[in-house]
Amino acid sequence: MSADGRPARSGGVPRLRLDELLDELQVRIDEVRGTRDRLNGLLEAVMSVGRELDLPQVLNGIVEAAVVLVDAEYGALGVIGDAEKLAEFLPVGIDDELRSQIGDLPSGHGILGELIRHPEPLRLSELSEHPASYGFPPHHPPMHSFLGVPIRVREAVFGNLYLTEKRGGADFDAEDEAVLSTLAVAAGIAIENARLFADVRLRERWLEANSDITSALLSGAPDHEVLAGMLERAVDITGADLGVFYLLGSGGELRGSLALGEGAEAHRGIVLPTTRGTLAEAALARDGLVTVADVENDERVTVQPERWKGFGPAVAVTVSTKERLNGVLMLARRRGRVVFAAAEVAALPGFAGQAALALELADRRRDAEQMSMLEDHDRIARDLHDLAIQRLFATGMTLQSAQRFAEHPEVSERLGRAVDDLDATIKIIRSTIFGLRERASPATGSELRSRAVQTLDQASAVLGFAPALRMEGLIDTDVPPAVADEALAVLGEALTNIARHARAAHAEVAVVAADGALTLTVTDDGVGMPDCERRSGLRNLAERAERLGGRMSVVRRAEEAHGTRLEWEVPLAPPT
Repeated sequence: MSADGRPARSGGVPRLRLDELLDELQVRIDEVRGTRDRLNGLLEAVMSVGRELDLPQVLNGIVEAAVVLVDAEYGALGVIGDAEKLAEFLPVGIDDELRSQIGDLPSGHGILGELIRHPEPLRLSELSEHPASYGFPPHHPPMHSFLGVPIRVREAVFGNLYLTEKRGGADFDAEDEAVLSTLAVAAGIAIENARLFADVRLRERWLEANSDITSALLSGAPDHEVLAGMLERAVDITGADLGVFYLLGSGGELRGSLALGEGAEAHRGIVLPTTRGTLAEAALARDGLVTVADVENDERVTVQPERWKGFGPAVAVTVSTKERLNGVLMLARRRGRVVFAAAEVAALPGFAGQAALALELADRRRDAEQMSMLEDHDRIARDLHDLAIQRLFATGMTLQSAQRFAEHPEVSERLGRAVDDLDATIKIIRSTIFGLRERASPATGSELRSRAVQTLDQASAVLGFAPALRMEGLIDTDVPPAVADEALAVLGEALTNIARHARAAHAEVAVVAADGALTLTVTDDGVGMPDCERRSGLRNLAERAERLGGRMSVVRRAEEAHGTRLEWEVPLAPPT
């Protein structure tokens, strides 16, 4: 009892109560601090995924942030593709070695498929107890607790976040779900921004490729080089492993192909009477773009399907305008890679159409240039015939009349040689006129005239000088292609022999089509060919002449102390 008669208070009880209150306050403070730290972590994660514009980096950043926020050991982001299957699966917490041991990444079965079919948050204490669960593949690490939330881009479900094995053996709680759902909303915005940025960049690349192709064609680059460049750009922009371009004729025949990338050798130079049974037929049937999930096993590819072995996703598009079909462009990826997304190939028909239009414009430009050149040829031929030849005739007649008054024999002889030279010059000019007029149809005949010039140009680098060339007669029209081929082979061999053995400073070549025969004459001022060379090296040239019913002779030039004259003559009509 106290002095005033009231009961005494125990000093220990209030102190015990105070300790309890302080402990409870500390717990609340820790909870608040934890909540604050988590909110800070969530804010930082949201800002982090929002900074990136490259879609793969955005997706990886989302998974890594989710694992940290809910303290999970494993995480993954699944991107939903066609037919409610996973087109991509990005795991975190499993190293590359373990991933290779597990094998193929999941495609959307079991619990993962449950979240695809029902895009709502899903929390489980034990994965194996859910009805949709059917176990894990060999080498897969054990997983028990699970938390999954969908990621929506606008109103569409882009994919899902999957988190398993909360650290410490605890279950994921409602707060974890709320944090992850908030991150999923921010992830949807970040993905949308990254997609828009990727679409803009993709359009820019297609437009740049179109501009480059058009510029190359209109600047005069060969079609095959431009088509190869088109193929290379399409492979690069779409990330394809193989690109193939089929060249189609007016009758629908396949008259050649270009290929670039893995396994390109099997697709080059294909010639077929029709596109039936090829991937090109599928594109032509659709008159535009067609996508294939598994080209190796596609039922429409029945002609040499082994060419597509090892390839899966593919896309084909026609390269054509309303007036003209150029071919079909095909792109393929290796089996196991993702299919071509609609956004990736949306610009492909426009790219192909622009390329086809550029090809058509280039053809019309070349036709206009060809017509202009032919008109120039006709004008030059008329001028030569009406002016040059007439003047030469008049000069020759004047010299012939003056020859009668020449009393000195040497003067008379020189006047005669001058008249002969004028006759030879007139023949050369006539041959030039014929050549100019023959070029009006460059796709027909043997083209011996231009090919002979090319052969001499090529030999000039080896000889060290340019041989003189004289051509007479209707060389391109009267000489059959087979005879022209033989003559060019002989010409090349003869010039090569001069370069190897003659040590000549000059050479002359004459190609004459007259009196039903083609005569090829090659002379030089060198040391002459040795006897052994005549016996062996020239035997092949003689045999070529004999097969065509002709002859060949090689002699020292009689008018010179040195030099060789080769004469190769064959009939223009084949021997009977």
